[in-house]
Amino acid sequence: MSDSNRRLRAAILAGLAIGALLAGCHRREPSVSAASLQVLRVSQRNEPATLDPQLATLPDEFFVLRALSEGLVTPAPDGHGVKPGAAEKWELSADGLTWTFHLRAGAHWSNGDPVTARDFLYSFRRVLTPALAAPKAQLFFAVKNARAFYRGELADFAAVGFAAPDDRTLVITLGHPAPHLLALAASGPWLPVHSATLEKPRGTAWTRPGNFVGNGPFTLAVWHPNQQIVVRKNPAYWDAAAVRLAEIRFVAMDNGESEERAFRARQLDVTLSVPATKLAAYRLTKPAVLRQIPLAETRCLALNTRRAPLGDPRVRRALALVIDRPALVEKVLLGGQSPALNFIPPGLAGYVGGGEQVTGDHAEARRLLAEAGYPDGRGFPRLEVSTWVNSPVLEAIQQMWRQELGLEVALVQREARVHLAALNAGDYAIAFLPAIPDYNDASDLFEDLATGASANYPGWSNPDYDRLVAEAGRTTDAARRQELYQRAEHILLTELPIVPLYFNVQNFLIQSNVREWRQDGLWTRFYQPVYLE
Repeated sequence: MSDSNRRLRAAILAGLAIGALLAGCHRREPSVSAASLQVLRVSQRNEPATLDPQLATLPDEFFVLRALSEGLVTPAPDGHGVKPGAAEKWELSADGLTWTFHLRAGAHWSNGDPVTARDFLYSFRRVLTPALAAPKAQLFFAVKNARAFYRGELADFAAVGFAAPDDRTLVITLGHPAPHLLALAASGPWLPVHSATLEKPRGTAWTRPGNFVGNGPFTLAVWHPNQQIVVRKNPAYWDAAAVRLAEIRFVAMDNGESEERAFRARQLDVTLSVPATKLAAYRLTKPAVLRQIPLAETRCLALNTRRAPLGDPRVRRALALVIDRPALVEKVLLGGQSPALNFIPPGLAGYVGGGEQVTGDHAEARRLLAEAGYPDGRGFPRLEVSTWVNSPVLEAIQQMWRQELGLEVALVQREARVHLAALNAGDYAIAFLPAIPDYNDASDLFEDLATGASANYPGWSNPDYDRLVAEAGRTTDAARRQELYQRAEHILLTELPIVPLYFNVQNFLIQSNVREWRQDGLWTRFYQPVYLE
């Protein structure tokens, strides 16, 4: 942590000089040709493992997929509710169990085929087919018999609560009332696939340029791995007249430093982040190019409860109690993040925590560790903390554990896809993790930690927790639902299979001639209204 402090002090001393340099760079106006071409260049940090919406998991993958595909409904840009997508309207039955979606007459796939209810039916059957092993299949489990079909307990898909009485009508029958169904339907895994393309002979790379058929505002034109992905305006899109960009280039960047250099050289229009050492300088630039978006994202540590000694809740609690969260955000990150004293980020579809908090208590941490058989850290195995990003936060935590508990841990950085594969396989001890909900509701993060859930990376299980989360998920009374989730979060913060660190914020740079750029706290971008002035 001392190294990062020195870097930050150096940045402050150099702030005025850097600010003058950056301000001078940004006084230059973009060329007329660049604006007239309407080509937007955005940073892409992690190479997509797939552009299959039912297998994708990374925000970076959905950055591209949201340009290529459109669900029944889409998240609203203001972060509240949803707006029409492929479906122009919908209604809910009086008993809260049947949703009927009416598709647009003018919706077409990029090859000119009409978008039909049967396309969505095909897509939903596919995501629930056990052989696909879709990582986000649980986002469909509110639908009648969807869980049973996914688990192989039911063979007849006709018994699952999806029906297409005609080309423009999709009926979804739930197994129980789910007030968050629209939020679910707006999530990435509900994006449709083109059935005729997927039914082509085996070996057809349907997610590659020239083969990908989507129903979104753009089409896939170029994919050079670890270089760039290019999407171009889709003339067959139902609202093509409102799409002002001709092209978006997702440019591969290794880190925030390379992004920032490319931005200053006007080789990028939008970055993904800003180096912490440059934040102070960019806050002074005119015109303003620094943006800050509070995220519904908890950065945390997943503790693999299947590995000794992390299966002992006393050990997990000891590790959590010596982390100085205010110091992490005030002295290390410096980007507007806030300490996470509970697990669920604030304001997620109105959820408010019950007051339970993880706060510092070094004496209690040492007592718990000694009680677990490791006084002053003696006999404690050397564990690895794995990550996909080089973060000074982990160096700070490494020092806190060494100083307060006498523990030594190693920091290991892996490629994002390798890191995620290790989490899925349980092949890790402690992992740095972004807990990002797939949709705007607290239910997603709670359900991710239920017994057997695909995103339950710690391998943790608590029957009382499972019962509370299941009951809350089918409760329509808002006050009762909140109470149940608060009780579930109390269990989480007592047993701590996940150690919350901070609530994240995205700081990024955007050129002054980019207009109507919008994104929400779930990393959703809205490309349709964007243009270059």
